[in-house]
Amino acid sequence: MIGRGRTVEARCILDLEQTPFSFHAYAIPLDIEIQPGDEVLLHDAPAGIGFNQQIVRECRITVRRAGPLRRAWTRATEFFALTDLYEVGFDAENAK
Repeated sequence: MIGRGRTVEARCILDLEQTPFSFHAYAIPLDIEIQPGDEVLLHDAPAGIGFNQQIVRECRITVRRAGPLRRAWTRATEFFALTDLYEVGFDAENAK
């Protein structure tokens, strides 16, 4: 990999929900800040949850810190990845 840095172990709060009101999976890091280019590996996560269930628990994560070259590359290219999200359009003629 380009410019890989050190590996750090940390904790995170894992919030999984599959209900009629929300369908999400959040991993919120604790005691560590994730930087551009870093890779995060979540440990001990459930493979899935059933409908109408929510799980909130603490898990371990391994963060592979990006080296200077990878961090710079990620920052330089992030604008172009973000603009891919803008390519959503609606045709007013077919909206009726």
